[in-house]
Amino acid sequence: MMTHIVLIKPKATADATAVEDLRQALSGLQEVIPGLTSFSWGANVSPEGKAQGYELGFVMTFANAADRDAYLPHPAHVAVVPLVRRVADDVLVFDLEA
Repeated sequence: MMTHIVLIKPKATADATAVEDLRQALSGLQEVIPGLTSFSWGANVSPEGKAQGYELGFVMTFANAADRDAYLPHPAHVAVVPLVRRVADDVLVFDLEA
C-alpha cells in the first residue's frame, strides 16, 4: 500500500471558493484513477503548533507504488494542478509505503 500525503500552505489570497474547488476536484479523482483507493481532506487541527504554515492537507491511498506512479501523469491529476497552484503558496509531498 502507498500513502500519498500532501500538505498545503495556502496563499494569503486563496479564498474559500478556490479551496472548495480544489477539494472537490481532488475528491473526484478516486472515481477516475485506477488504484486510488481512498481520499481524505482537511484543515490542520493539531494543537502542537508545528504546522509551519501548512494549514490544509489531503491523503490518498494507492494499492501500490505502481498505481501511485500511474496517477502522477494521469490527465485527471494533471488537470487538478492549476487548482493547486491557485490555492497553494507551497506544497509538501510525503509518500509512505507500507
